[in-house]
Amino acid sequence: MSLDFAFSVANSASLLCWVLLIGFPRARLTYLLAYRLGVPLMFAVAYLVLLVVGRDAFAHGGGFASLAQVMTLFTYRAAVLAGWLHYLAFDLFVGTRISRDSRRLGMPAWQVAPALLLTFMLGPVGLLTYAVQRRFWPEQQRRLAKAEIVGKTRGRAGVERH
Repeated sequence: MSLDFAFSVANSASLLCWVLLIGFPRARLTYLLAYRLGVPLMFAVAYLVLLVVGRDAFAHGGGFASLAQVMTLFTYRAAVLAGWLHYLAFDLFVGTRISRDSRRLGMPAWQVAPALLLTFMLGPVGLLTYAVQRRFWPEQQRRLAKAEIVGKTRGRAGVERH
């Protein structure tokens, strides 16, 4: 598989997961691809393969000890794709955690959508946005959501699937 094709497949898989997280957070497909970490783990495997395949970048002055070494590393296409997969995997992982946490707190999906969109596009900015939203989510709403979850999980060994 060419690096360009792998890049396209990864972007498409990531976009699908983000559309599901933002638009259909309770769908079974969202659960399978995002919440169960199917796609982020696929990215992790591809990342590991690219590290092994592109290891000569490290032999030619690439590394993580200085900005110059990182810049050298990113002159190799496999290293750039590995870096991109790193971003996709971690941003998607953070997005799934935001989605789950917001559901646990009883926050409406439409209210969390901006934070998820920002996490998709700008990573840490989305996480910061959600942290601010979460901080100001009314305590009364948190208690109601917690009581609802406890009520739903009784009789199922206290475990909520997602």
